[in-house]
Amino acid sequence: MFISYRYKFLFVHIAKTGGTSIRSALNTLRWKDTHALPLAILNRISSLFGHKLACKFPRHAKAIAAYEMLPREFYESLFKFAFVRNPWDLQVSSYHHLRRERPHLIAHLKGFEDVLRWKFDANRPYQFHIDTSIELQSDYLIDLHGNVIVDFIGRYERLQEDFDEVCRRIGIPAPPLPHKRKAQDRKDYRSYYTAETAELVAQRFKRDIEMFGYRFDEPSA
Repeated sequence: MFISYRYKFLFVHIAKTGGTSIRSALNTLRWKDTHALPLAILNRISSLFGHKLACKFPRHAKAIAAYEMLPREFYESLFKFAFVRNPWDLQVSSYHHLRRERPHLIAHLKGFEDVLRWKFDANRPYQFHIDTSIELQSDYLIDLHGNVIVDFIGRYERLQEDFDEVCRRIGIPAPPLPHKRKAQDRKDYRSYYTAETAELVAQRFKRDIEMFGYRFDEPSA
C-alpha cells in the first residue's frame, strides 16, 4: 500500500499486477510529501522490530485495512486505486516468479500443473510469497459487506494507459512505467493449461472473473 498525503492518493498493491512498476514510477513523489520524514522513521522502526509494531501498512495490505484504520473523512478524501490481472495469466506469472526467486519452495514439484495443484491444496502450510497469489483480487478492493471501496480499478493488460488515467486524476504528469520484474522466460499463458487446470482456476477465482469480466481466452497485452 502506498499513501501520499500531499497528492491525496492511496495505491492498493495487489501482487503480480504491475504494482512494482507503479510504485517505482510514483516513488519520486514520496519525498515531496509533508509526511515523508515521519513515515521514513516509522518504516525504519518497523523494520528494526521485525514489523511487529503495526506502525505501517504492509506492502500488499488490502483497502479494508486503510478503510478501518484511517479517519473515515480522510479515507474518503483520497483517490484510491488498484490494478487487477487475468487470473489465468497471473498464475503463470506467479509460477515463473517462484522458479526465479524462490525455487527451493517448489523444488519437490514438476512443472506448472504440479505447482498449481500444490498452491491450491487447502492442507498446505501458509507461505506468504505463495498465498498472496491465490487470494481473490477482489478481496483487496471491498469492505466487510462486499462493497467496492476504491475509486479506480486499472488493468494489467492496459497498464500504461490506465496508469496515465491515474496520474491525470491525481494531477501529476504521467511518467512512462519502468519494466520492473518484466518476465523474459515465459510463453503465452494459455499454453500452460489443460482443460482441467483452466477449470481449477476458473472455480477458485470465480468472483474475480465475474467482477472484472475476464475470460480464459483473453490474450495478454
